[in-house]
Amino acid sequence: MTVRVSRTFEFDAPPADVWAFISDAEQRAGAISVVDSFEVHDDGSATWHVALPIPMIRSTIDVETKDIARDPPNRVKFVGKSRAFRVTGEHEITETDGGCRLANEFVVDGKLPGVESFFKRNFDAELDNLEDALRASLASPA
Repeated sequence: MTVRVSRTFEFDAPPADVWAFISDAEQRAGAISVVDSFEVHDDGSATWHVALPIPMIRSTIDVETKDIARDPPNRVKFVGKSRAFRVTGEHEITETDGGCRLANEFVVDGKLPGVESFFKRNFDAELDNLEDALRASLASPA
């Protein structure tokens, strides 16, 4: 089973400001509650240490992430691979009158029992976290 979720956010901010957040691997990882810690590597890839509260997993899972498509300042797509799941995330920014729209799509393919059901139950909250972090970033002085 594959879990897919899409959500769009509207911002009264220039697309470049939203791009600065969403294209940054550290910012994306920091917004996700199940990411215990992470390292961003010199090549721009990152390792997320993910703690999923499911019975089959007793420690954090290393998820190797990397951008697979970048079209600054409009679109970034990344993939994360681990022994427990594969995640693909895509963020596309469209300029609007007075701001921009950020379309987000995430797809998770679980490899262990419980992974997909966890994401199915929690994706909305994780997207709320992403939106909250982005709005906080836009509100803070540069």
